[in-house]
Amino acid sequence: MASIFFILTLSTLLTTITQAQLTCTTQKFTNNKLYNHCNDLPSLNSYLHWSLNPTKNTLSIAFLAKPSSASGWVAWAINPTGEGMAGAQALLAYKASNGSMVVKTYNISSYSSIVEGKLAFDVKDRRGEYSDGMMKIFATIVLPKNGMTTVNQVWQVGPSVSDGFPAKHAFQPANLGAKGKLDLLSGQSSGGGGSGGNSRNKKRNIHGILNAVSWGILFPIGIIIARYLRTFPSADPAWFYLHAFCQVSAYAIGVAGWGTGLKLGSESKGVTYSTHRNIGITLFCLATVQVFALFLRPNKDHKFRFYWNIYHHGIGYAILVLGILNVFKGLDILSPESKWRTAYIIVISTLGAIALLLEVITWIVTLKRKSSKSTKPYDNKQQPLAP
Repeated sequence: MASIFFILTLSTLLTTITQAQLTCTTQKFTNNKLYNHCNDLPSLNSYLHWSLNPTKNTLSIAFLAKPSSASGWVAWAINPTGEGMAGAQALLAYKASNGSMVVKTYNISSYSSIVEGKLAFDVKDRRGEYSDGMMKIFATIVLPKNGMTTVNQVWQVGPSVSDGFPAKHAFQPANLGAKGKLDLLSGQSSGGGGSGGNSRNKKRNIHGILNAVSWGILFPIGIIIARYLRTFPSADPAWFYLHAFCQVSAYAIGVAGWGTGLKLGSESKGVTYSTHRNIGITLFCLATVQVFALFLRPNKDHKFRFYWNIYHHGIGYAILVLGILNVFKGLDILSPESKWRTAYIIVISTLGAIALLLEVITWIVTLKRKSSKSTKPYDNKQQPLAP
């Protein structure tokens, strides 16, 4: 029965994740326009399609991204003078009050000066579209220099637009890493200003996956096995070995995720997520104590078994609550595509539904057993009379 639960949960996760694999190669445009290259940009759920015309020294682009809110904005820029936002020549799109898409140009001369106006190079045929929650910018750019094949690109999403002026974007790692070099000929790009940014993004994703699988999925499965399968005598002692396997595996994966998180923290000076970090440290400590419970488990008839059960069950449920809470804290920090959050919600909801069903079944079985014992006839054999 436990294997069925695990297979059901795993298949649900894999199906949802497969559906979430949106890439630039699957995207199509209403005018059926084709581009020579496309990239899944490494942050902010953004995509870039482009074609380079060396003869005319022009670059045709289609930039796609989801704004941080329905009334927000998206932007893509070339920076002819540097790798950051200062000096960027930006195309910014948002939805006007009448529902139409507007694409404007902004010359970002400094971090404190964002001025709408003509860019350092010509922009032709700019327009915008909105569909399925995603904003799209189309334009043809005359490159700043003849023969240019590599550009510094910057992209961004923001929360709102007031009187035609974009509000400040967030300063999460995904926002700060939305920049890099783009090779217009090979189609290769680097995020976060270079390979270091890609490496950190990869570590963040690994950290998130390891901890979601460990604290957010395997630990709850192990608790479900221990709480409900032990009700059935035929499952003994198989339930115990399944429970131990799940929890030890979850602990091992969780330690790997915890170590990755420590490494990320040491590489991100000045960026601290105190609540997420403190819950992670608490989880690691509680799980370490819990694993030792496997070696300190007294026999069922031992006088300390009652107290051991209180300690083991209490810590187990604390790990369950804190683990799921910290997975959602991590999702808030990573800000992945919404389908990843949906995938985890589906998995944890499935486990919750299974637990609720088994809770009902367990109570029914327990009450039947009590009823059977209370109605069992007594042994009425005649005892010999005393002499």
